[in-house]
Amino acid sequence: MSNFISRQIATIIQKQKSKFPILAITGPRQSGKTTLIRNLFNDYQYLTLENPDTREFATSDPVGFLNKYDQKIILDEVQKVPALFSYIQGRVDESKMMGQYILSGSQNFHLLNSITQSLAGRVALFKLLPFDFLELKVENAFEGQFVDIAFKGFYPAIYDRRIDPVVFYSNYIQTYLEKDVTELLNIKDLKLFRVFIILCAGRAGQLLNISALASECGVSVNTAKAWLSILESSYVIFLLEPYYQNFNKRIIKSPKLYFYDTGLLNFLLGIRSSNDIENYNKLKGHVFENMIIAEYFKQNYHQYLHREYFFWQDSNAHEIDLLYKNGNDFSVFEIKASQTVNNSYFKELDRFEEISSPAKVSKNLIYGGTENVKRTNYNVLSWKNISD
Repeated sequence: MSNFISRQIATIIQKQKSKFPILAITGPRQSGKTTLIRNLFNDYQYLTLENPDTREFATSDPVGFLNKYDQKIILDEVQKVPALFSYIQGRVDESKMMGQYILSGSQNFHLLNSITQSLAGRVALFKLLPFDFLELKVENAFEGQFVDIAFKGFYPAIYDRRIDPVVFYSNYIQTYLEKDVTELLNIKDLKLFRVFIILCAGRAGQLLNISALASECGVSVNTAKAWLSILESSYVIFLLEPYYQNFNKRIIKSPKLYFYDTGLLNFLLGIRSSNDIENYNKLKGHVFENMIIAEYFKQNYHQYLHREYFFWQDSNAHEIDLLYKNGNDFSVFEIKASQTVNNSYFKELDRFEEISSPAKVSKNLIYGGTENVKRTNYNVLSWKNISD
């Protein structure tokens, strides 16, 4: 495998360089942001605000800093010096130069907050998540059963440096706890926060009940909300919102919790081999569903599709795992880890089609087998083919 795996979002970023004075790339730590931008913009000067001397210069004298670094500059971990954003706004408004600054950061909350306040309308924002299926396919790294890939996870270092997933995720959690968490919020008991993350892993794919989560962890509801916000802003988890417009009041309105990376999810669940996933059917189904839904989120960001994904569930537990709207019509997805297609898998898709009439509904089944299956009224896709 090559040291640099081509990222889908690269060509999209390049196209926006001539249209915006600032490009901003955010995403979790170790997702490949620095590697990507340094390969894409190799004629730019690279500076990281992780460097104490650079950060001190930018903090104490932002005008002098931007006088020295005035164009074709990459500023990595730029959220560490939020005062820079207002000065950058003035620079790009005056110069009218497109692609003047490339900004990058791993804390979505601080980065987006600063962009919203100072740089709205001047910046094209991109999210780089760990590898998606297509990126691994291009490098012939998409091999094995789903349990093998789900266990390994999708972080670049695991593939570039052939790091054992257990070793990588153990160190990743330690680094994440020490860096992002302590910077975003003053958490005095990091061990308790780690328990909170593990409890979240146990709820992956389930409706989020913050009160129950807080109670089990032994923290207040407000603390649980704050900690969930940290996990979201650091790209550890995401919430899939329910779709309930134009339907009756008996629709579930709580979001579902998922992890962006199944390797991290499995590690938190205490899984130490792919066989552990294979041997527990219920766990297998949850991990498979999480991997597929996370994949659609990754494709959405990496291909710049701007889709809004939802799930649907009513009070009788009728459910659609994933859906999005195409105008007034729907694409809906049932996700099953089984390697065999069962006719019962289509029932919820058909039910949703009935209640959403007269809208047109594209009905899709994604299953754990390796071959697509031809059906007249349904798209039946192998999990391996959803990125094709």
